[in-house]
Amino acid sequence: MKVRMNSVAKTLVAAAALACASGASAQSAGQFTAKFGLNELTPKVVSGDISAPALPGTKADVESDIQPVLIFAYGLTDNISLEAALGTPYKHKIVGAGSIAGTGELGSVEALPPTVFAQYRFFAPTATFRPYIGIGATYAYFMKARGSGKLTALTNPGGDPTTFEIDNKFTYTGQIGVAMNLSERWFADVTVNKSKLRTDVHFSTGQTQHMKLDPVAVVLALGYKF
Repeated sequence: MKVRMNSVAKTLVAAAALACASGASAQSAGQFTAKFGLNELTPKVVSGDISAPALPGTKADVESDIQPVLIFAYGLTDNISLEAALGTPYKHKIVGAGSIAGTGELGSVEALPPTVFAQYRFFAPTATFRPYIGIGATYAYFMKARGSGKLTALTNPGGDPTTFEIDNKFTYTGQIGVAMNLSERWFADVTVNKSKLRTDVHFSTGQTQHMKLDPVAVVLALGYKF
């Protein structure tokens, strides 16, 4: 599943144009909602070099992953809400880049980025379409990091297998989305989240690597209003 940013932008434009249309009641003050969907998490990587004695330009890239997600929200007012998500860890392959591009998989890591959002929802609760924006606090937690034989060959040839750890980080995430009512209780939702994330990788060989990840998440979900 690939969802392009321009497609989401067109959806938001359409939502703004149609937002005056009357529909079923949307999220309002004191109301809980839950939505279930799929989230594609794509790191936008700018990689530093693995420190010496690795070859200059020894960089890495991180592939995207799709996982199910369950998201809960509560309306503080008709326009302001809080949102939090539960999901399974994202499983990312780490591949060679820069001077080692094409060498294949260097390792893998699982990431769990719990985030709590404060949101502002435009238009009245009776609007059919409700665009919204949000800002959230994220804790990027990395686990189950595994190096491959190729990583060992690059960092410790002929030695013990190289392992690594990635620093966990607190950061912030911006959000833009739109909800569309399908009935009195059911709604569809599309959301784009972008985090600013810088972290460091520490290898068992004593080498390090700085990584700018800045992941973009695209969520397609079906929701229910309680």
